Amino acid sequence: MKDDNFIELCRVKPGTTVRLEDFDPGWNGNREIPKADRKRQAHELLADGVQSLAKAQELLYADNSWSLLVIFQALDSAGKDSAIKHVMSGVNPQGCQVFSFKHPSAEELDHNFLWRCMKALPERGRIGIFNRSYYEEVLIVKVHPELVHAQRIPGADPDSDGFWETRYEDINAFEHHLSRNGTVIVKFFLHLSKEEQRQRFLKRLTDPEKHWKFSPRDIEERSFWDDYIRTYEQMLTATSTPWAPWYVVPADHKWATRAIVASVLSETIESLKLRYPELTPEEQQHIDDARRQLENQAPKR
Repeated sequence: MKDDNFIELCRVKPGTTVRLEDFDPGWNGNREIPKADRKRQAHELLADGVQSLAKAQELLYADNSWSLLVIFQALDSAGKDSAIKHVMSGVNPQGCQVFSFKHPSAEELDHNFLWRCMKALPERGRIGIFNRSYYEEVLIVKVHPELVHAQRIPGADPDSDGFWETRYEDINAFEHHLSRNGTVIVKFFLHLSKEEQRQRFLKRLTDPEKHWKFSPRDIEERSFWDDYIRTYEQMLTATSTPWAPWYVVPADHKWATRAIVASVLSETIESLKLRYPELTPEEQQHIDDARRQLENQAPKR
């Protein structure tokens, strides 16, 4: 796995037309290397990434200039929750916040579609994670356009291409605004195969401890598989930008998914060249004085 430039393989280059059939959801490294070795390398990458993220988060907080927004989107059972749990396991909870966006409330429907996510944006020095996001508004809402009517937008016509194009434009402009003001945005689409989803749903149905995860709606939405794939392709094509790139991450093997996500995040934060704040001469003098005072208070033996 270390021999492959997997980050570049996953990144959606701005301006390209995305076809998800070109991305293998079962990819897990160089097949010439034994699977056991690839899996071991992936676990090493994850461990390195977790450690790097822990250090980077402290720097992010100390530097206090940037914030990091991480967005996860995927079809059901692709492993968003477990990826967040494992990749962020070394991060200080005080410097990281996770938000999951479900069906919008009445209050949220009375605002524009970006509003509820805008309220949850990370402040400077912190990492914000969106488990689903405003992208639901060009995914599930596009597959089920009748949902637009609940938003009571004057003159909205969800059956026209123009309606969705303006939503893509709004999202790109919003993310560009965030980028220009110090928020680094990284977006992951966890790419799961239809067969692997079937197997994971079956596990939920056969394991009593996983029954709570199942909803009849999961099976209903699975019947729209082709519609979702087409909608994801359109969304990825329209909204992968230089300031907020998408990464299509293979999700059939969770150990590969987690290693890739951790590596992308580590590389992203490292690219910011963060530093601890430089002290003024006066601040340095205060530190020297305080250290001497404490040293002089040492008990005599």
